[in-house]
Amino acid sequence: MNDGIYQHFRKEERPTIDQIASYISEAELNYAPMLTDFLNPRERFIVQALIGKNSTIQMAMQGGYQKADRKRVLFYPQYFEPQVEDFEIQVLEVDYPVKFASLHHGQVLGALVHSGITRDVLGDIITDGTRWQLIVEKKIAPFLVSQLDRIGRTKVKLESKESSELLTPESAWQEAHLLISSQRIDQIIASSYHLSRGKAKELIENAKVQVNWMEVDRPDYVINIRDIISVRGYGRIRFDAILGTTHKGKLKVEMAIIRK
Repeated sequence: MNDGIYQHFRKEERPTIDQIASYISEAELNYAPMLTDFLNPRERFIVQALIGKNSTIQMAMQGGYQKADRKRVLFYPQYFEPQVEDFEIQVLEVDYPVKFASLHHGQVLGALVHSGITRDVLGDIITDGTRWQLIVEKKIAPFLVSQLDRIGRTKVKLESKESSELLTPESAWQEAHLLISSQRIDQIIASSYHLSRGKAKELIENAKVQVNWMEVDRPDYVINIRDIISVRGYGRIRFDAILGTTHKGKLKVEMAIIRK
C-alpha cells in the first residue's frame, strides 16, 4: 500500500489499511468474493476510501439490519450478485428469566468476550427493551450456544433465530449538534457529557477511554469522522459529521451519543 493512501489516515490505522487492501487484492487476483469479519464504522470508512480507487472489485455490507454499527463487508467481482446468505451471519437470542433479572449491554458484551472469542467475530448486540439478541459470525455460533450459560449472575441459554426473527432494535443513540473548538478527544468528551476539560482529561489518563475499541491515553488525540469513543461509566460517542464553522472559528459538528 503506497504512502498516498497512508497519509490520509492515522499511523496506527496502517495495519487495518493493509488488511483491507489484502482482501481487495485477493478478490481481484482470484476473481472471487472475499468476506471480512465485522468492521466498525471507522474501518468501513477506510474500506470506502480504498474501494473507490478500484474499478474491478465492488463491495456490499451487511450487519443484520440497515443501521447496524458493526457490519461485514463482502468484496466481489462484477459477475457476482451478493445474497444475504453470503455474509454468513447468525442471529442468537438470549433466553433468560425476564421476570427475575435484567441484562445490560456491557454485561452481555463482557460475557461474550470472556468466553474466549475476539471482538471482530461479533456484530451488534440489540434489544427491544426486554429481549436480547446477538448478531455473530455463523462459524462461531455453535461454540457460543454450547459454552455461554451465564451473563453476570443470570443463567442464560442461547437460541438460534432466523434473520426474519431479528428484533426491531431500541436505538440508544441520540443525535446531538454541538459547537467545539477542536477535534481533540478531551474537548469532544467534555462537550458531549457536559464535563470540565479537566475531568475529561482525567478519564483519558485513567485508561477509561477507547477509540474504535482501542485504548487512548492522550487528551490531544484527534478524532475523525466515523470514530466511536467509548467512555467507561458514561457511554459512547460517534462523530458523524462536520457541518461547518462559526464566524468565531468553532466547529459545528453532528454527533450521536449514548448516555448511561
